[in-house]
Amino acid sequence: MEFGELKQVKLREVWGDEANDFTPWLAANMERLSQAIGVPIELEGTEVDVEGFSADIVAHNPSDDSRVLIENQLEGSDHKHLGQILTYLAGLQARTVVWIAQKFHESHRSAIRWLNDHTVETFAFFAVRVRVVQIDDSPLVPLFEVLECPSTWDRSVREIGGSEKSTFRREFWTHYATKYPHDGVLAGHAASSFWVWIESAELNLAPYLAKGSVGVWVRGRRRESAEEVRQRIQPWGNDLYDMLGVEIGEGTSWGSYANSRYSVDTGNRENWSCMADWLHNKISEYRRVLETLPTSTRSNQSSP
Repeated sequence: MEFGELKQVKLREVWGDEANDFTPWLAANMERLSQAIGVPIELEGTEVDVEGFSADIVAHNPSDDSRVLIENQLEGSDHKHLGQILTYLAGLQARTVVWIAQKFHESHRSAIRWLNDHTVETFAFFAVRVRVVQIDDSPLVPLFEVLECPSTWDRSVREIGGSEKSTFRREFWTHYATKYPHDGVLAGHAASSFWVWIESAELNLAPYLAKGSVGVWVRGRRRESAEEVRQRIQPWGNDLYDMLGVEIGEGTSWGSYANSRYSVDTGNRENWSCMADWLHNKISEYRRVLETLPTSTRSNQSSP
């Protein structure tokens, strides 16, 4: 029996620059960090302007519709980044803060512990060490090691992850992701919905799973007002009705419109395949409408 040698790889050999290399890589591989800290994460943006500074990554936690701030370093932790984190926390109204560094000084770990001990439970602060390892000539493996987290975090994650509702959602979306891997939802997703960005329309589709039904809403950007979303979707109103039989409707207070709904016993696993088929087909139908210029716009362009 032969054993390989596990070796550490210098971070700068993998990512030469924090902003140009590591941040884009992390933004494209959010599921790795999500698995490490036990928080569902969806990317909002990178190098986000906050009062004249740039936050490395701003993300969204779909389980409670809160913001996640991620600040990363390829070197050891320093006072500058601690100060930036506190500035961004206020400017972004984030509830979860993830500080990633090659190593953490004890004073900075103490600061994270103090924040976790002296803020209300809706806030969570993480100190996460990033490493890259390799066995002989194998592919490089990035590792995230949680050094500091809220004292109740492990328990709350187990409770959330083990709840009947979360387990139900996770199992259905895993079924869906296996059948339609390119629709945008990851296996293990535990929220009630996921978002599909339609670039040309600057709108999101929000396929959702509910008790007794599945469906699709049209939504705007995160934290965009309901009225702003309504104004943007309005040009496609006739097309949505003509091609999908869907009216924009009154919408919701959080800016969701044009709902298609399929009533079905979602708790019956025998229905999951037809539920997945319905959602997949409905996403495709919405895409065909919203990725095409509205009829009203085409009519105006063709007028003399």
